[in-house]
Amino acid sequence: MKIAVIGLGKIGLPLASQFADRGHEVIGVDVNAATVETINAGRAPFPGEDHLDEYLARLVPAGLLRATTEYAEAIPSAGVVVVVVPLFVDAESRPDFGWMDSASHDIGKHLTPDTLVVYETTLPVGTTRDRWKPMLEADSGLREGADFHLVFSPERVLTGRVFADLRKYPKLVGGLSAAGAAAAQDFYEQVLTFDDRPDLERGNGVWDLGSAEAAEMAKLAETTYRDVNIGLANQFAVFAERVGIDVHQVIEASNSQPYSKIHQPGIAVGGHCIPVYPRLYLSGDPDATVVSAARAANAAMPAHVVRRLSERLGDLAGLRVAVLGAAYRGGVKETAFSGVFDTVSALRGQGAVPTVHDPMYSDDELVALGFQPHHLGDEVDAVVVQSDHAQYADLTPDDIPGARLVLNGRPGLRLDLGGKPEVVVVGTGTVDPPAAD
Repeated sequence: MKIAVIGLGKIGLPLASQFADRGHEVIGVDVNAATVETINAGRAPFPGEDHLDEYLARLVPAGLLRATTEYAEAIPSAGVVVVVVPLFVDAESRPDFGWMDSASHDIGKHLTPDTLVVYETTLPVGTTRDRWKPMLEADSGLREGADFHLVFSPERVLTGRVFADLRKYPKLVGGLSAAGAAAAQDFYEQVLTFDDRPDLERGNGVWDLGSAEAAEMAKLAETTYRDVNIGLANQFAVFAERVGIDVHQVIEASNSQPYSKIHQPGIAVGGHCIPVYPRLYLSGDPDATVVSAARAANAAMPAHVVRRLSERLGDLAGLRVAVLGAAYRGGVKETAFSGVFDTVSALRGQGAVPTVHDPMYSDDELVALGFQPHHLGDEVDAVVVQSDHAQYADLTPDDIPGARLVLNGRPGLRLDLGGKPEVVVVGTGTVDPPAAD
């Protein structure tokens, strides 16, 4: 097959590489000329994706994968077009389709008969049928279901482990017609391989959900579930701190019963997925009070952590507070919706002087993000752990001289500083002993 992949970001490029690795001719389209140049040189334009460098070093010289900025170069000859262009959403849960609209118009202008068009970008329910179908038909002059097929098939992978996740999880597809769904199923069975999953009654592989709307909602539901679950865990954590309970023991105890699967609390929910997709769901279902309450609870955690810091240390005005981690997740160089922004903002609002350290970012990159860089070994008054980078597990008192308190916002990251300074973990409360007579 000849396959066009639109959008060569942290999902699109590994996806294009996977298709090419199965022996198909893939051309990727991206608006960033520097990204295109780097890919065509056989190098990854971003770090942190397992095996991507190996794939590019092998596939680009073999002529199986190349990149371009021109839709006219990629779309007319492609039998399948896969769209992985970002969709943005604002704080009021309104989707911004700007980039996707632009890409879809360009696809439509160059679309030829007998092409399968698949959108993998997570979408509000109904978008494939109500937005992309009429747009592609108007721009191409072709009829969906007769001249071309349109399908939604959500990406379900995490950056850093895309190739492993492509094998691990069923590929969901939902067409606007039975013929379109069948074409998508045939396509993905040719370009993907699947791990054995005896835990799945239906088995691993390509799952046809019967409609584009069902596939759209499945992606929103699985991610919104995580946000709601974390929101519940965070509310448990805040209460536990107030009454002097270790919520982590509570969660471990609760989850020993198979019907309880409480997630872990923490300082922030970041990334392109968990904080975003509930908003996409809310854009179609604004009355989903459980979803909106959980989103609000999670968004409030950075400010809560800073308040807890001030409860322990008193007035934060003038205090030097090092925030460890700009990335939203450990080991991933990405700040999308990272808790670092609200944490730094809350610290500044209390008069503190926050600095930011991240082993994956240079000083210049931290400055560009609006932060004053911090270096381990510099004097500080307090520390907030915002990212669970593995390097921080080896933190020593010498790395944070002068610190009176470390507030660990990532409970999964175990810190052992010998009690000096004290480490306070989100979700862990303490009860003061009775006063001596």
